[in-house]
Amino acid sequence: MISLLLSLNLIVMPQTPVEPQLVLTGVGRFAVFADVASITPDADGVRMRALQISEEDLVIGDVAYVGGWSWWRFDCAAQTADRLDFASLRADGIEGPLTPEAAPPYAISPGGDAAELAAAACGGEALAVDATGVAEAMRLGRARMRE
Repeated sequence: MISLLLSLNLIVMPQTPVEPQLVLTGVGRFAVFADVASITPDADGVRMRALQISEEDLVIGDVAYVGGWSWWRFDCAAQTADRLDFASLRADGIEGPLTPEAAPPYAISPGGDAAELAAAACGGEALAVDATGVAEAMRLGRARMRE
């Protein structure tokens, strides 16, 4: 049973490449990056990991958080998005805990984070990489939010 669950977890959550290839897709409340290296075909859609960076660290107790990672699934033909989870990202680089998102897939609305991420995931064209790591994404994203 445990090996079946581990196998299912690998199917549900593809492994992330060691070095993300981050494309800035939007700046608003957060700077949002699509990890185009994580794009994985999935039946009639794709899965992709995304990084969101806050303008400033959020300090809870004595721990500083800079944003978080999420896996998304997009049905490119039906234009639906499904945010599968969220894992907070501490300033020291530690991720987690991972919190599954139970909401069902929803129609992608123009102009939102899901639309911008879906364009990167479903576009099929090579995109210019803006950052290859979290530190670089933080510098770029925070600079863009302060413009």
